[in-house]
Amino acid sequence: MSDETPDSEIAEGGIGKDDARHAEKMAKKKAARDKIMATKTDGKGLIIVHTGKGKGKSSSAFGMIFRHIAHGKPSAVVQFIKGAMWTGERDLIEKHFSDLCQFHTMGEGFTWETQDRARDVAAASAAWEKAKELIRDERNSMVLLDEINIALRYDYLDINEVVAFLRSEKPHMTHVVLTGRNAKEELIEIADLVTEMELVKHPFRSGIKGQPGVEF
Repeated sequence: MSDETPDSEIAEGGIGKDDARHAEKMAKKKAARDKIMATKTDGKGLIIVHTGKGKGKSSSAFGMIFRHIAHGKPSAVVQFIKGAMWTGERDLIEKHFSDLCQFHTMGEGFTWETQDRARDVAAASAAWEKAKELIRDERNSMVLLDEINIALRYDYLDINEVVAFLRSEKPHMTHVVLTGRNAKEELIEIADLVTEMELVKHPFRSGIKGQPGVEF
């Protein structure tokens, strides 16, 4: 508030009236929000799907992994597609947080790189077996299945088997995050949280390659 603001303006309800109206509005919102929050008492491990053509699916998932690390909660990552390619997330976790987060890179690169379906199916199957082992271990509060949706899209894995496992064997308090574009409808149906990243603009279309600290 300016020193030049006349006392009469405040007294007559200028700035003071606006502040009071805002405070009243926020008080009503808080009361409504508190009423809603009072009904949210249950806790459960979530099935979380990040899909869509936009950037940020794995990045967002790793953000949750780092939140788990910050809370001292054990977690695990299985990468279904990325192979020998170096990534900042893996380097940071393996160097500094391996006691809290197991990291398994089990893919052999993108499908157009291997050009060998049998090899891709074998790699995806091995990754899924590791994923099941980690999910069954109730010490893991969160398990990230990075780019599993790509393996499911190309039918390297049976979507019905994945859905059945998540429904019947996932521990009640374990969170499972599944990333990759073109998530199967069967997976979306059983998920608790689904986010679709929408592509508006991407630098790759302007001739800019993936860069450290942004894409990996």
